[in-house]
Amino acid sequence: MGPYVQRRDESAYQGVGPSGRPGPKTVPAARPSGARFAAIAALSAFLPASAAAADLTSSESAVAAPAQFDERRYGDFRDTLHDWNVVIGGGAIYKPEYEGSDKFEVKPFPLISATYGDWLHLNTKGLTVDVWKWEGFKVSARGGYEVGRNDNDSRYLKGLGDIDPGGVVGGLLSYQAGPFQIYAGLDQTIGGSEGMTGTFGGKASHQYERFIFSADASATWANNRHMDAYFGISSRQSLNSGLPEYEAKSGIKRVDLSASVTYMVTENWLVTGVGGAGLLVGDAKDSPVVKDDVQPFVMLGAGYRF
Repeated sequence: MGPYVQRRDESAYQGVGPSGRPGPKTVPAARPSGARFAAIAALSAFLPASAAAADLTSSESAVAAPAQFDERRYGDFRDTLHDWNVVIGGGAIYKPEYEGSDKFEVKPFPLISATYGDWLHLNTKGLTVDVWKWEGFKVSARGGYEVGRNDNDSRYLKGLGDIDPGGVVGGLLSYQAGPFQIYAGLDQTIGGSEGMTGTFGGKASHQYERFIFSADASATWANNRHMDAYFGISSRQSLNSGLPEYEAKSGIKRVDLSASVTYMVTENWLVTGVGGAGLLVGDAKDSPVVKDDVQPFVMLGAGYRF
């Protein structure tokens, strides 16, 4: 992102004044750290959303600390704040009314995320903790939620009943080589559909001056419970909705492609745009609930790094 991003560095060089005493420190401009770039690139990828921000505190604050400030007691806390990167913002997303719909809607979308160091990531989808790293390999644990589905989301869903929201726990294995990453994850929903899904794919990110470009390709597998909840139609649902009975079995349910661009307007402000499409396949595609197997989306947003 270029020299417009400045970073406070305790190891900055210190000059010597005319009196021979040490002069003021000079802090050179620095490019964003690898962790910060990766976090913003993840924000650009939108799904999952993750982001980074500038340092929250500065050792060269223009306001002097109170005389009673205990550096020995609170110094570690200040150092901890430097490890946090936060982005808060919002945008709008244009997407299908539900997975499989041919009708679209525009909804507001929050861009809220935080990272601590390079191992803890919090965003609107949940929390991810990196538990092991070695030579580009990484194992992470994550927790989040599944929003479910309401039969009021679309007239096509009338009579099918609601799918309650649920919590999600899972794990992720990935391998990073330069700007490229391959990954595989497995998630179990607790409550709601009680389903299990697995995602595997690859992505790439590239920084050019103030721009960050990202692209992602993935496929999603789902077990019987997930497929039955979202794509199956029981005899009772058939009676209530008028749709034919349908049994959806486990298998690959969709493949997805997406690309994004993030532009750093200033040191703190950023704008991002994401576009992509999913293609429903297998039993998901053949479900009477599905009106269109191509599921495109577009999102535009802006955020502020603290």
